[in-house]
Amino acid sequence: MEIKLEVLITETKTSITFNHTQGTIDIYEYVDNEIKLNQPTVYLSLKNNTIVSIGQTEAGLFQDAADFNKLITITPPWDIELNYLEQSFLTEAAENGLTLAHTSQAELNIPTSSNKTVANYKDEILLILEKFGYYFKQQEEPKKAKAKPAKARHKWTKEVSQIEFFIDTRDSQATALWHKRNEMLLKSGATMMPTPPLNKDGSLGFSAKMGERIRADHVDKIKNFVTTEDIILKSVNEVGLFLYFGGTNSWLELVDANGKTLNEWTVVA
Repeated sequence: MEIKLEVLITETKTSITFNHTQGTIDIYEYVDNEIKLNQPTVYLSLKNNTIVSIGQTEAGLFQDAADFNKLITITPPWDIELNYLEQSFLTEAAENGLTLAHTSQAELNIPTSSNKTVANYKDEILLILEKFGYYFKQQEEPKKAKAKPAKARHKWTKEVSQIEFFIDTRDSQATALWHKRNEMLLKSGATMMPTPPLNKDGSLGFSAKMGERIRADHVDKIKNFVTTEDIILKSVNEVGLFLYFGGTNSWLELVDANGKTLNEWTVVA
């Protein structure tokens, strides 16, 4: 379907004329001002972009019992009766589960001779309205994204700096101290995971690449995947990447002699 449109937009009204003789659509931004109509028309009143009532009205001052903040009027060409067009929209609303505040006419049977013409015209109107962001269905409230849990914060203290923490996970064993605020001391003799895990396609993941890079920085202190000297690393996460290429929460992997994790010692509530 191809429809040629002429559109005129002002602050309070958008006027759409299409196919020259196929009528007009007017979209009114309702801001407690009076809306005056120049001729009889079918209307859709909306609240927060959801259609709340459908009807037809005469020329003059528009009135609707429904609570609305936007009005769409459809003025069809001469060969489409307003009653039939209104009924076609009412049927469409019912089929799409719209709950309307009220309707202005009882259900009407559209004659077979007019049914196809009215239905085709209605479909054109629906297509145009959809392109402008108006749909014949209940508009759902956008789902609020679940707030991501805040990243845990950890506080270094003099007391913690004196505690040895032991690591025994993922083919690695080591002893480490958070001996300075921005330094982790990894004691000599730490056993490292020899081979990094691969992605499903056989490539190295980000953590594996980072681990390889950190190991390269200290290659002179490693022999057969065992450290030969104390090594200073920048963070708990860097310790995990160096020893076992990450893949787990390293704050929970460093455990003191009594089984208390570094996380338990330092996490800030």
